[in-house]
Amino acid sequence: MRISICLSLFPTPTSQFSEISKKSLKQNLLHLECHFTWILLKEDVDLDELEERIAVQINFLPTRSKVRNYNLLAYVKYLNGKKEEALENLQKAEETVKTEYPEEIEMRSLVTWGNYAWVYYRMDKLTEVQTYIKKVESICKQHGHGSPYKMKHPQVYCEKGWAFLKFGGKYYKKAKESFAKALEEEAENPEYNSGYAITVYRLEDYCERKSAAEGSSLEPLKKAVKLNPDDPFVVPLLALKLQEIDKAKEGEEYIKKALGKHPDISYVLRYAAIFYRKKGDVERALELLKKALSLTPNSGFLHHQTGICYRTQYFKIKASKGTHQDREQLAELIRLGIFHFIKVVEHKTKFFYAYLDLASMYAEGKELQKAEETFQKAFAMKNLTDTEKQQFHFGYGRFQAFHKRSESEAVKHYLAGLKIENESFERNKCKYYLKTLIEKKSMRGSTDAKSLGILGFIHQLDGEKLLAIGCYEQALKMDHDNQEYLSALLDLRLSLQT
Repeated sequence: MRISICLSLFPTPTSQFSEISKKSLKQNLLHLECHFTWILLKEDVDLDELEERIAVQINFLPTRSKVRNYNLLAYVKYLNGKKEEALENLQKAEETVKTEYPEEIEMRSLVTWGNYAWVYYRMDKLTEVQTYIKKVESICKQHGHGSPYKMKHPQVYCEKGWAFLKFGGKYYKKAKESFAKALEEEAENPEYNSGYAITVYRLEDYCERKSAAEGSSLEPLKKAVKLNPDDPFVVPLLALKLQEIDKAKEGEEYIKKALGKHPDISYVLRYAAIFYRKKGDVERALELLKKALSLTPNSGFLHHQTGICYRTQYFKIKASKGTHQDREQLAELIRLGIFHFIKVVEHKTKFFYAYLDLASMYAEGKELQKAEETFQKAFAMKNLTDTEKQQFHFGYGRFQAFHKRSESEAVKHYLAGLKIENESFERNKCKYYLKTLIEKKSMRGSTDAKSLGILGFIHQLDGEKLLAIGCYEQALKMDHDNQEYLSALLDLRLSLQT
């Protein structure tokens, strides 16, 4: 008995070999170009929503590569704990490549094979892992690449770019780099140009709109449309970009063209709706969105845009201070806005801005407790960007000022947004409303040291050093030992001497 126990403490030669084999396989797997090595993190997306969105593209968007979408769907299924379904989608990718790309089956299968190898590795099916690694190795050797497991091929960069795009704003810069690498190899390829143009456009939106001349997506979009004038994705985006730079008439021609060519593609309908809402034709926008929702009823994007349209109508009527009938209409618009924003957060649980929109509509409907809870859900989200934090502090500050009637809490949050060192539209709004509140307080004759200190900070940010010094000096007369004011005053005085 003692002998058998002692022997069990040591691995048998077979198990030793298995562990060594698995370890060496892992090293090879790490060199493959596929979704498992591109560091696409599940915490950055809502996996169920992304699964559904990719499935919609496969079923309703014949212009997009099904092979690429099956590969991505397989990876998302794996992240969602559905290994067998992941394998099923990889099998579909293998079958589809024969009809989509009959002349380059092996090259277009590299990412699929890499994904296969990783899924089987996670299932401890090492024989299958070796099979797919050898497939990749064979193609790499055949084309004379230095690495036996990695090919620097533009199509691989392209697939990588689309995958990054699907995982959201935090990946947009990586997507841009991937498409740029693909274009280095094939500068006039329509698909690579479309991917690059869409990425630059989204990156502008994610990092806030720049001026037309600074990092503009205009030229990439124009080139992509020139290379593929029927592309249902870049044509509407070019229209929106033209509208943004005050060329709305030219932009509308592209919108009409896209709607005429693709009247039943929800992507075209949704961007056309954005165009008409920004033009001021909210009724037309809603008409397009309702049609798009009839095609893809679970689209969080479409519900969000619909909610924004109802909110736009609400504030327009509210500003007119109309009749009792208008008040009934306002109540209905609040109800519709809340309904669609709830749909968004149900389907896109990590869509930060939808929570803020929902909270604001709850506030307009006097459902203050629900508004408070929704704001807190937004702020509790992990890995918020500085801009998102500023947007929260601004929105919550407005809620405190106008709905909770708490000036002190509003000041607290406007200041918190302003102190985040990130130049953004939201930060400027925090500064404007903060300054307005302080000035109102001063007019009431209730200025205190804290208000003067905040005003000094604002003047300091605006480069108005003498005004800032004056505010800090007055603040210190009321709060003699405040280290924050003393430090700021010293820095300002020293800066005037240099």
